[in-house]
Amino acid sequence: MKKIAILGSTGSIGTQTLDVVRANKDLQVLGISAGSNVEKLESQVREFSPKLVAVWKEDAARDLAVRIQDTKTRVVSGMDGLLELARMEETEILVTAIVGMIGIRPTMEAIRSGKDIALANKETLVTAGHLIMPLAEECGVRILPVDSEHSAIFQALHGEYKEEIHKLLITASGGPFRGKKREELVNVTLADTLRHPNWVMGQKITVDSATLVNKGLEVMEAKWLFGMELDHIQVVVQPQSIIHSMVEFKDGGIMAQLGTPDMRLPIQYALYYPHRRFLDGERLDFAKLRQITFEEPDMETFQGLPMAMDAAERGGSMPTVFNAANELAVRKFLQEKIGFLDIYEIIGQSMGRHTIIEKPGLEEILAVEKETYQWIESRW
Repeated sequence: MKKIAILGSTGSIGTQTLDVVRANKDLQVLGISAGSNVEKLESQVREFSPKLVAVWKEDAARDLAVRIQDTKTRVVSGMDGLLELARMEETEILVTAIVGMIGIRPTMEAIRSGKDIALANKETLVTAGHLIMPLAEECGVRILPVDSEHSAIFQALHGEYKEEIHKLLITASGGPFRGKKREELVNVTLADTLRHPNWVMGQKITVDSATLVNKGLEVMEAKWLFGMELDHIQVVVQPQSIIHSMVEFKDGGIMAQLGTPDMRLPIQYALYYPHRRFLDGERLDFAKLRQITFEEPDMETFQGLPMAMDAAERGGSMPTVFNAANELAVRKFLQEKIGFLDIYEIIGQSMGRHTIIEKPGLEEILAVEKETYQWIESRW
């Protein structure tokens, strides 16, 4: 029996992780967490009977405790609660499906406690990769990618030698606005933005896909996950979302991982690595597929990718500014307080005013995030 805990159990990745648990009777969920979705948490507690549930908001935690007082599940709250869940003694692997930089501390706590990490939280490596990867190596734990693109690369590299890698090719669907120019994006609506052509994802990541910020974050993450320099990481648009990413080796050979767009596959692969399990669902039918096409990303229209590359190249605390500015901008866009193109404006201005801190510690990273939020709030 493999025992797991999930940070962010009510979100898209968290709920699909629980789908994987339902299909595999040798997985046991000992801990779950969420921000404030009490009704969904109650349902999950009653189905999976975890020992611990961590709720970010204290009032929601109190509400949940009353609702599930007839169960044996204990409720904790705030950052202390997330840290307690991360270091649960019996768990072997922590699924970090929580959105935002709130995931950094619990991830580090889990690593120090000897847990493998099934990583779906981009911000952890984007802002603190220089802290996370050495810590994981020191503690002898594995960082197992759950993002479909990084999982694809991870799968393609299985059994290969790192020194023989020439290039990582990260694929992108292009999002709902692929092919449009900047002037066509001036008046796009939130509803337009959330209509992803291929994937069913949470709202934040769907917006990031539309701006290509998501691909920029994935490039930053790949740098840390696979120890690759930025000039050996390339983004390619693959509109059908059939090839999830590729690896080019120094002899010119390319390994690609293909499949239908189903996040349960990378989740399950991370939970059982290096083994594979049966997974129900649609299979690729190449006779019906007929073609797989490729395009270059439009870096002039979709500025999220070049901005992210710039932040990554400048390094230090700049990726934290990029990430924090995007997080708050997307939140405002989801609340329909700003327009789609304002997301780029907020990120660009935030980066332009920042003085880089080289090799920031965790407290400095969190301080930069807070200061970036405050600056944006004072202007938008």
